[in-house]
Amino acid sequence: MPKKPKRPMPAWLQTVAATGLRSAMTLPLAAGIGPSLAVADRLGRWFGALPFNRKRLDRAIEHLAFAFPGWTIEQRRACALDAYSHLFQLAVEVAYTPRLVGDDSWHEHIEVVGIDPSTRFDPCSARVALKRLMAGRPAVMITGHCGNWEVLGYALAVLGFQVHALYRPLDNRALDRWVREVRQRKGLVLLDKFGATENLPRLLSRGHPVAFVADQNAGDRGLFVPFFGRLASTYKTIGLLAMQHEAPVICAMARRIHPAKAGGRTMPYRIEIADVIEPSDWKGQPDPLFYITARYRLAIERMVRSAPEQYLWMHRIWKSRPRHERDHKPVPPALSGKLRALPWLDDAAVERVVEQSRRESGAA
Repeated sequence: MPKKPKRPMPAWLQTVAATGLRSAMTLPLAAGIGPSLAVADRLGRWFGALPFNRKRLDRAIEHLAFAFPGWTIEQRRACALDAYSHLFQLAVEVAYTPRLVGDDSWHEHIEVVGIDPSTRFDPCSARVALKRLMAGRPAVMITGHCGNWEVLGYALAVLGFQVHALYRPLDNRALDRWVREVRQRKGLVLLDKFGATENLPRLLSRGHPVAFVADQNAGDRGLFVPFFGRLASTYKTIGLLAMQHEAPVICAMARRIHPAKAGGRTMPYRIEIADVIEPSDWKGQPDPLFYITARYRLAIERMVRSAPEQYLWMHRIWKSRPRHERDHKPVPPALSGKLRALPWLDDAAVERVVEQSRRESGAA
């Protein structure tokens, strides 16, 4: 029997709900960021361990078993609860970001590091380096649900980049208007994902950078590339846009710094550029689209490994499975060949991906 479409919430109730949430968001602003983050930390861990959330917590622990097979069950459970703490703290930081991250104060809370983690930029040279990379030419920026993707977009807007970020409108229209207003206050432009097919190519052709949170499950029709040694459905759009517009793919995250290493900063973050995939890198590859997609997934994996407690492990990262697994068949030779062509995978790494896929397919 077909599933009935979900009825939208009445407009008046949407307004009431949005007003209530906006009022609740003022509480952290009144309490101060330090106490608010401490409360968010406790609330996140409490929420994550509640009985009704058991299914999501178990899913996060299961995902961590794929990513970190050497960890004990206690380590995986602790990291899963850390992820809930991170999610609740992220909500507090979103409320504070417009107050703390301004034109003259952003460098008091955020530092920028390059591809080599040992490299540091002072605030002035960081601005110059990023502008040289992005200004006046099309560029695609990606991040994942790791660190604080909201701070990343807002900070780039403050630095002077008119970044266009793909965005799924909220079901609550009143709340959606408020979120858009806050996010766009410093120049971050939000693109409705339902009109992206027409808007993104036009923006890139004009030399504007566009941004994606690129680690969502892309469904059965996605491109399946390795992620922590397991095939993950990944969107083709990013690679196709990069190829069409000769645009570099810039992979970055905003990572929260531990208070002990923050030097007294109240909301310390570090923007880390994990990889820059230039057009010259994929030209000459046997399958450029597969190469770009697999490489930016690798960059996201690198980001997650740098701070696994700041990743949303409860998301259904590996929900969709490739056709051969659904049909209980071994990895096709064509896919195996594409994996072997990736320069960063040696034979042992390819065999691990293939063996994991074979186990999931149940193929003999």
